[in-house]
Amino acid sequence: MQTLSPTTLAEETRLSAQRIFSSITAELTAVEAEFERQASSNIQVIAYLGNYLRASGGKRVRPALTILSNYAVGGEGGRANSIRMATVMEFLHTATLVHDDIIDNADTRRDRPTINAQYGNQTAVLMGDWLYMSAFETSLAERSLPILDILTAVTRKMTEGELMQLTLLGRTDVTEDQYLDVLRRKTAYLFSASCEIGAILGGAGEQEQAALRDYGMNLGTAFQLIDDLLDFTGQSEHLGKEAGVDLREGKLTLPLIYLLQSDESARSLLQSVIAKGSYADVSRDRLIELVEQSGALGQAQARANEYAEAAHDCVNVLPDSSYTDSLRAIPAYVLARDR
Repeated sequence: MQTLSPTTLAEETRLSAQRIFSSITAELTAVEAEFERQASSNIQVIAYLGNYLRASGGKRVRPALTILSNYAVGGEGGRANSIRMATVMEFLHTATLVHDDIIDNADTRRDRPTINAQYGNQTAVLMGDWLYMSAFETSLAERSLPILDILTAVTRKMTEGELMQLTLLGRTDVTEDQYLDVLRRKTAYLFSASCEIGAILGGAGEQEQAALRDYGMNLGTAFQLIDDLLDFTGQSEHLGKEAGVDLREGKLTLPLIYLLQSDESARSLLQSVIAKGSYADVSRDRLIELVEQSGALGQAQARANEYAEAAHDCVNVLPDSSYTDSLRAIPAYVLARDR
């Protein structure tokens, strides 16, 4: 496997998100319009909540991956069916966020009140369900069994990931394999599906389709690993949400799993934070210091690097183009992000 050298990584990191996605600006604008169209309803509360969620923004990474993957295999990513399916991927992602916020009792996301905080859990549950059903209704119009198979599988995987995570809440004996299994189901499979569906719509051959499927899986794993690292080490004002909530909610992420492997005495500190649901008795700064001194933080970062490098290498089978270059640059952008 080709390794991303520090020089290569630095060079590719300079490709900002704006530059990476600049080749598909018009298509992403079309996705926004399609999101608004698909979220419209003659039921006033649904129309209002759909617009609220659309306005909450986000990076639109999953639709971008669908479009870039389509173009990278020689497809026409700006066609109506590609825009529709790119929007479906964002609908599925948004639905998972709405349901995640209920489960996590989250009050804010992207500096705005969550649906559950603003309108209650009952409304949020039903809105999440409506988003799922709308996504599948749109997908049926493609009359593609392979696409429907992928969407059905990824929706099941995401639900399984949530249920598996619930069984691990509050435990400090979570293994790296268990953690990665949940992570892939909750996040990476949707990245993979976004890329693979783009490839199918672009008429990709089996090798290209498999490469983009693997690219998405590796990229999604790296993305969530960095997300978990940022939750632990980042600042609330940068993240758009409160930092350090994972441990308070009883979720053990990879830096802390590695910390316990090297320092068993830290277990009581983690258990204290989980039991109290706060850092009142054990400061977050102290835990960050322990993770850094033990090498656990660097170890977790190295794992993210491995997955990013694997994603980078997957696109080597694709024909050279600006779209392939963007796909190749995204892993470095993921590693470098701070929010």
